[in-house]
Amino acid sequence: MRVLGIDPGSRCTGYGFVETSGNQLKALAFGDLRLGGGPLPGRLKAIFDGLTELIARHRPELVAVEQVFVSRNPASALTLGQARGAAICAAAQGGLELAEYAPREIKLAVVGTGRADKTQVQHMVRLLLGLREAPAEDAADALACAICHIHSIQGAARLARRAGSS
Repeated sequence: MRVLGIDPGSRCTGYGFVETSGNQLKALAFGDLRLGGGPLPGRLKAIFDGLTELIARHRPELVAVEQVFVSRNPASALTLGQARGAAICAAAQGGLELAEYAPREIKLAVVGTGRADKTQVQHMVRLLLGLREAPAEDAADALACAICHIHSIQGAARLARRAGSS
């Protein structure tokens, strides 16, 4: 199974492709789309185009996207929501099934606590994927999102097997 994880952002969108075979996880490609400044519509188009090209190149079966975390600034949350929309449209354009996870869910699945900081996520992603170095923050968050989805699918499959055997 090959999963694309996406950490959407209006200035930097992280992506990470994780493949699993049994219990083995392997990072296939990861990085970030640096969008810089400029008008928001151009940045949204760059997210859509960049992810569409990456999807065509790496051919994931599933996509997992981090949900919007609403803090104190509603305007930032709206802009982030638009970046998520561009990412979701790229997945839909590719005909891919999409899952969404809250940041706390992702941290819990990867680090073991929903209150983990960025450094802890980077460290655990490096360990889980056997990387030499910790990925940059946005790429690590995207890889963590993909890992969270893989763990979720594997957990559901284990429960289904147990329910079927009883």
